[in-house]
Amino acid sequence: MAEIEKQNKEKEKVVAETTVQIDQEGLPKTIVRRLVKEKLSQLSTDTDISLLRDSLLAFSESARIFIHYLSATANDICKESKRQTINAEDVFKALEEIEFPELIEPLKASLEGFREKNSKRKSTSSKSPESNKKAKLKEPVENGKGKMKEQPLDNENEDAQAEEEVNEVDDSVDD
Repeated sequence: MAEIEKQNKEKEKVVAETTVQIDQEGLPKTIVRRLVKEKLSQLSTDTDISLLRDSLLAFSESARIFIHYLSATANDICKESKRQTINAEDVFKALEEIEFPELIEPLKASLEGFREKNSKRKSTSSKSPESNKKAKLKEPVENGKGKMKEQPLDNENEDAQAEEEVNEVDDSVDD
């Protein structure tokens, strides 16, 4: 009898460790819940959809396994090409290889949208405060020696102050 209880405790321990491991390696539950609810709301006319914890765990674990399988296949394709970095084309080929070709076109469209959005963000952020400073006009003022020197406009001083504040915040975050 004591041996059976010992075995049951060991099984419970293994299950608990597995659950902890899944939680650590799994996808964030809130994101999985949101994705599942969004998709189910698109497919169902019922507005109140509830999910059990076990179903969320099943969705999360299924997604994790799919990601592992897809990334391993893409890695194999990458290595066959004698490269070390997986690119989008490797993922597309992997989807075809694991027999999910219907996902390729939506993924390509999503990737293109992401790239467009990212390029717009980069183009607006590439206009650094320094390049903006050079483009701004400067007001000439007398330097006290009878000569004129250029003084930055007030908004340039504000930009410099704002940049200093950001740097101070970055420094405090690094500490």
